[in-house]
Amino acid sequence: MRALSPKIDLDARLRPCKSARALKWEGMAGFDPRAAKAAAPVSENERIAKVIARAGVCSRRDAEKLVAEGRVTIDGEPVTSPGTRVHAGHVVAVDGKALAEPEPARLWRYHKPEGLVTTHRDPEGRPTVFANLPKSLPRVVSVGRLDVNSEGLLLLTNDGALARRLELPSAGWTRKYRVRLFGKVSQADLDTLAQGITIDGVKYEPVIADLERVKGMYAWASVSLKEGKNREVKRLMEHLGLKVARLIRVQFGPFHLGQLEPGQVEEIPTKLWREQLGMASKKHK
Repeated sequence: MRALSPKIDLDARLRPCKSARALKWEGMAGFDPRAAKAAAPVSENERIAKVIARAGVCSRRDAEKLVAEGRVTIDGEPVTSPGTRVHAGHVVAVDGKALAEPEPARLWRYHKPEGLVTTHRDPEGRPTVFANLPKSLPRVVSVGRLDVNSEGLLLLTNDGALARRLELPSAGWTRKYRVRLFGKVSQADLDTLAQGITIDGVKYEPVIADLERVKGMYAWASVSLKEGKNREVKRLMEHLGLKVARLIRVQFGPFHLGQLEPGQVEEIPTKLWREQLGMASKKHK
């Protein structure tokens, strides 16, 4: 028998509905039609898991588990599929409590230290980014990931839709890294990456790499790319016969690591990031 996932604490994220006893005459316990005015606004045709995640209850994956466990309703009717679409005017509830209105989108810069996994829960029990964030932060998700041994700039947001918008390659934003390399390397070697390359059947788009300084068998280089495939920098360098001894992301689009200390978090002013996204005169959804 498959074990159910641990119960998620939802009390702080949900607005209570009327009791089942009080609603018995309506024939759908746990649903209060008058809660519609206070419930989270829903855009047309959104997946149920997205609506729950956007309200700050949990991640999309955990929201799908809540659906599978029969803990989610729309207008009082149980939801049986995580692919269910929610429309404007619907009232979504979890464990009989209507979703609270989501907070406005916010964005933070975070200096990820080496040794933390970019996940909310790690099956191997390793320390995670999210378990080490300041308690004052709301529930956030990362814009992309950094490997456990990588460090540097990681953007965090309380809005899943904003995270996806920022991390898609179609956004055209450059990710810049400083890389400490072990092995013999020249600028000519790094220049071979500028035309794009295919490794083990995986095609990598052009990468700009500049050799900064060399000391013995070690060297520092700056690497700029736009795709951000999984472990891309390490695989490219290994293809050149080099080992990555240290990898630090110093820039993500217009946002820089700057002087942030490891583990430090700093919020990016809303006006600034909205301008960078061309959203200055629009309301983000």
